[in-house]
Amino acid sequence: MKLYVVGFGPGSPDGMTVAAKKVLEECELIVGYKTYTDLIRKYFPQKCFYDTGMRSETERCRYAVSKAAEGIKTAVVCSGDAGVYGMASLVYEIAENVQDIEVEVIPGVSAAMSGGALAGAPLAHDFAVISLSDLLTPMELIEKRIEAAAAADFVICIYNPSSKTRSEYLKNACEIILRYRDTKTVCAAVKNIGREGESVRIMSLLELRDTKADMLTTIFIGNSRTRKIKNKMVTPRGYIL
Repeated sequence: MKLYVVGFGPGSPDGMTVAAKKVLEECELIVGYKTYTDLIRKYFPQKCFYDTGMRSETERCRYAVSKAAEGIKTAVVCSGDAGVYGMASLVYEIAENVQDIEVEVIPGVSAAMSGGALAGAPLAHDFAVISLSDLLTPMELIEKRIEAAAAADFVICIYNPSSKTRSEYLKNACEIILRYRDTKTVCAAVKNIGREGESVRIMSLLELRDTKADMLTTIFIGNSRTRKIKNKMVTPRGYIL
């Protein structure tokens, strides 16, 4: 029996891939974090949903595996792409020793891609994606990765930049990057991608350091060649013009 792990993109139907929509239409049960299931419930009103809150990821993935083992066609859903800070790896781990369960991941449009498109073309050259959430990763390791990416002149895409309990995390990350980047480095903050209240702000790295963000914001920090073109953030690929 297959268990699907589906990335449904930013949350709007036009941001969902054809493959993701097809699988969700075929499944009987959709399992996910409540914030995410609330985004798509209205598009699949005939389906059964099972959702839980934050920090219950293992429990709901175990539930999905058990239901798939019973023969119920089940999908675990994530916003963006299920393999990018999503549930794909956890589902594989839980289903590892469960016979007759085949996991299939259905890719979706990640926040890096959809947010990057709104900002312009920030990821046209080598880039690193780093989450500032330290729930599962020690902050010492996160800071080490930020410094390495900054020193190597990667464009940096930041997920989970701040929360109520992590209000200074983005500022601290910017302070590390400022050791290697000019204060005028072009950056962008993209919020509520594909949802109500969507917004894009293009700014300098110095301005970003003092910008308030939240878990629904994706941050883009340019490399040494990133430019502002027609009020968009653009990282040249390197073509000779």
